[in-house]
Amino acid sequence: MTLTADVPIVEAQVQPQLRLALATLCVTEVVSWGVTYYAFPVLLSAITADTGWSASGASAAFSLGLLVSAVAGVPVGRWLDRFGPRKVMTVGSVLAVIAMVAVASATSLLTFALAWALVGLAMSGVLYPPAFAAVTGWFGAERMRGLLVLTLVAGLSSTVFAPLTAVLVENFSWRTSYLLLTVLLVGTVLLHGWGLRAPWDPTAPSRRSRAQVRHVVRSRGFIVLAVVFTTLALAFYMASLGLVPLLVERGFDHRLAAMTLGLLGAGQLVGRLLYGPVVWSRSSTTGILLVVIIAGGSILGLALLPPVVSLLITGAVLFGAARGAFTLLQASVVADRWGQQHYGAVAGVFAMPITTATALAPWAAAAVTGVMGSNITMYLVTAAVLGLVGVLYGFSNLGGRH
Repeated sequence: MTLTADVPIVEAQVQPQLRLALATLCVTEVVSWGVTYYAFPVLLSAITADTGWSASGASAAFSLGLLVSAVAGVPVGRWLDRFGPRKVMTVGSVLAVIAMVAVASATSLLTFALAWALVGLAMSGVLYPPAFAAVTGWFGAERMRGLLVLTLVAGLSSTVFAPLTAVLVENFSWRTSYLLLTVLLVGTVLLHGWGLRAPWDPTAPSRRSRAQVRHVVRSRGFIVLAVVFTTLALAFYMASLGLVPLLVERGFDHRLAAMTLGLLGAGQLVGRLLYGPVVWSRSSTTGILLVVIIAGGSILGLALLPPVVSLLITGAVLFGAARGAFTLLQASVVADRWGQQHYGAVAGVFAMPITTATALAPWAAAAVTGVMGSNITMYLVTAAVLGLVGVLYGFSNLGGRH
């Protein structure tokens, strides 16, 4: 069932507003991801050293925020359809400022966890899902260009904020570091309120629209896609988290292992640049299968290929490329399959298990490694699961239109 055909807002008089909105989102996504997500792993050791909390306890609080974000994304998607990106993302930014101040002020692990739950609510209104919905709604059939620009720029967030946070924590406490970073979030409040002024066609909730959304999210095609993308997300994050331990286990020195992890970012850039000519020009089913094959093959290769640096670099870049293409697939597949109307509501449901998988990935990687006894075996299991999912997805689409 297609909800509606694409109807892009591309009149000449709104083009400057669209360009301003896209530029605004590029800046605010870099900052929002950097402060609410990428700063935490850099600050974790300082947090535990200062407070005496365990690393697992502090990480669990962070994961709680991601889980809250996954659940909150469903109503936030509906609100975005109705009220538009400007109101939703501005409110999300205000909440992010309050929540990060709460994180920096937490005096117990419980209040730290509650603060991260509040951050999760803010994440649902400022990270990729609402930004993707905004670009899709504004750019219509031209959305892939906007999504490509957005993800290319936002992909620099870790590159900017990991070293910035490291410099801050070298000179200040983790609490002060978070407060200084939060000053940048205040800027996103102003930018969202000022820059996201392009016309938005609201979707008022009705009994018929709710029935349409329920029909889509309960359909076999939607459920199959959600399972495939959730499995991919879990595999990408588990393999990324386990890459350095895997390579050390295979006999590489820690510096080379860390450098290889850094190559994943370069690979993501390659994957996004090649997405258009290699993936988008084909059917979405073919694109998804390509990503599954490359992801599974690179994970398998990193675990089994001879310990040659050139092969290692190739495997890391291919893995990163698959992950980069996956981000664009996630951004576009809902509109490609079911149209733009009620995109926020449908995409919110679609993103919920994917975001949940990213929150559970650290625990899943540790659990599988613990049970199997090695990171190599964890990689082999992950590759095997991806292969099985790819085969089942391919068979489920035989004779299909997508």
